[in-house]
Amino acid sequence: MIGYIKGTLAEIRTDCLLLDRDGIGFRIFVPAGLLSGTVHTGEELMLYTYLSVREDALNLYGFPTRDELEVFKLLLNVSGIGPKAALGVLSNISVDDLRFAVLTEDTKKLAKVPGIGKKTAAKLVLELKDSMKMEDLLPDADEGRPDNQTAAAEEGGAFAEAIQALVALGYGRSEAAKAVRAAASETGSNDTQVLLKASLKHIY
Repeated sequence: MIGYIKGTLAEIRTDCLLLDRDGIGFRIFVPAGLLSGTVHTGEELMLYTYLSVREDALNLYGFPTRDELEVFKLLLNVSGIGPKAALGVLSNISVDDLRFAVLTEDTKKLAKVPGIGKKTAAKLVLELKDSMKMEDLLPDADEGRPDNQTAAAEEGGAFAEAIQALVALGYGRSEAAKAVRAAASETGSNDTQVLLKASLKHIY
């Protein structure tokens, strides 16, 4: 019904924002990161929104990127996860970290998110794995589709394994994913060790 709202940030509350649009103040529930100094009253803000319709309430949930909104909607498809719980997840873990944890079946990391226990973590992996793609971790994922060699490496699991290895070495997930993508395109290999060695050249 409402794809996004663009207006002036009028007020920051403990769990939501008030966004003024032509004299109408929209109350929008947002991830905690937006409430902790990321934005300031008086500035213009655009949020991609989701309208939750219940018998006793109409609530708007807003996100600074379309990607966050799409992941929020994916979370809503998980049985037992409602809008507030989904927002809580995205308030405590980034969409990239969530994707990586789901795709690598890292239930321990997911279980550390407040409100998500072992059972729910396992359920997130089970119900979201087919809806998420490793290439979505890349900051330039929408600049073009991967070539056949890169896609083959990803499908073979070497892509994910190489990223995991780089993360274990202390590199950020987005940085690691970008380096592995470049290495896969360069080598055409679906061998984890080959990808890892080539990836290090793109990081240093």
